[in-house]
Amino acid sequence: MEDNSIEKKYNKFIIAVSIIIPVVVAILFGVKLKDFGYNVEPLSMLPPVYATINGITAVVLVAAVMAIKNGKRLLHERLMTFAIALSVAFLVMYVAYHMTADSTKYGGEGVLRYVYFFILITHILLSIAIIPLVLITYVRGLAQRFDKHKKIAKITFPLWLYVAVTGVVVYLMISPYYVY
Repeated sequence: MEDNSIEKKYNKFIIAVSIIIPVVVAILFGVKLKDFGYNVEPLSMLPPVYATINGITAVVLVAAVMAIKNGKRLLHERLMTFAIALSVAFLVMYVAYHMTADSTKYGGEGVLRYVYFFILITHILLSIAIIPLVLITYVRGLAQRFDKHKKIAKITFPLWLYVAVTGVVVYLMISPYYVY
C-alpha cells in the first residue's frame, strides 16, 4: 500500500480552503469600507496590476509545464509555487479593490456583450473550481505521488491557464468602462 499520509494530512485543509475562499470573497465583494465609516479612496490602480498578475501567472504556468517536460523537476516545483503565490496576490488585490470601489458595469453592446458575459461567467465558475484542483495537484506533487499528480495536473493545468488568461481578457474588455 502506498504512503499517502501527506495527502491525508492536507485533505481537511484543502476542503476548508476550497469552501472558505469563495465564501469570504463573495461576502467581502459586497462589503464597502465606506459603509463602515472609512473614508478610503478607491484603489483604482489595482485592476491593471492584478490583470498583469493574471498574465504573469499564465506565463509561469506554461513555463512550469515546459520545465517538467524537460526533466527540470525542481524548477517546475518552484514555478508552481510562484504561480500559487501570484494567485494569492491577485486575490488579495481583487478583494481590496472591490472593498474600496463600486463594481464596474460592462458597457459593450451586441455580440461582444454576450462574449464578455460568457467569458466572465466561465472565468468566475472555473476560478472557484480551480482552488481544490490546484491544492490537490500541488499536495500530490509534494507527496511525490507523481502518477496521481500527473493525472490531475492534466485537468488542473488547462483550467488554471484558462482562468489566468480570461482574467486578462475580462480586464481588457471592461477597462474602457472604469470610472477613475
